[in-house]
Amino acid sequence: MVPGFVGPAERAAVLGWLGTLEPLWEQRFSTVRPLPPGEVQRPLLRPVYWLGNWQFACLDYYHPPLGVRDRCVAAEPFPPVLRDWVERVEAQVHAQLPPSMVPRGWTLNTCLVNFYGDTEVGGRRVDTARVGDHRDFEPGPVASVSLGERAFFQFVDKRGQALRNLWLEDGLLQVFAGPRWKDRAFHRVPRVERKGGVALPPAIPGFSTRRVNFTFRFVPPAAVVPFAALGAQAQADVRGYVELLAQRSPFWAAALDAAAPVGKD
Repeated sequence: MVPGFVGPAERAAVLGWLGTLEPLWEQRFSTVRPLPPGEVQRPLLRPVYWLGNWQFACLDYYHPPLGVRDRCVAAEPFPPVLRDWVERVEAQVHAQLPPSMVPRGWTLNTCLVNFYGDTEVGGRRVDTARVGDHRDFEPGPVASVSLGERAFFQFVDKRGQALRNLWLEDGLLQVFAGPRWKDRAFHRVPRVERKGGVALPPAIPGFSTRRVNFTFRFVPPAAVVPFAALGAQAQADVRGYVELLAQRSPFWAAALDAAAPVGKD
């Protein structure tokens, strides 16, 4: 872990960039095909934004070896300040980790931006600043940068028993890799503090953000496809989200145009 990884000028730049976003509040499953047996449609606990490639929840994320096709949709490139973070982290990883933990061709080419805070439900605020037990299946080291209120982070085993407890402070970089912490252990964020009265951009209707987390990972380029190259079902699943993104993003507007039927005005 690297406390103070994000300096004041970088923090200001990132907050300014965040203010330009309109994160998506995705549904867990597709809204255009039947639900999986036994499942109930539900929104994610928090709004999200992806860079590099977007792994929509309804496409069930990247999960090799079988969950690879039509999972990762080419997305906007990193803004300059995040490119600087990536360069620093990649240099640190190559300098400090053994080659066995870093796959050939590894680079931090995707970033999930999670917004943690309170959701308005029935006229009242509900704390949804948490994430349950999970693993990141992208190969190689994972880097996480935190902004805002500090988060209680745990590595846990498959039974949910804590292996290690950490506090992720504002501006901290966390990198984890290897068989023990990356491949076998699960991790979770049971809670995010609210001691400082932090309110982070952007403005999200029905939601207030007190922590933003940037999780950088590696997706093999062969698994990343433009929206226009998705299979017909996957493209139908996420078209509504892409249309929302295209209202604010030239990148996504171009992706939507490229998928338009031939001859369409």
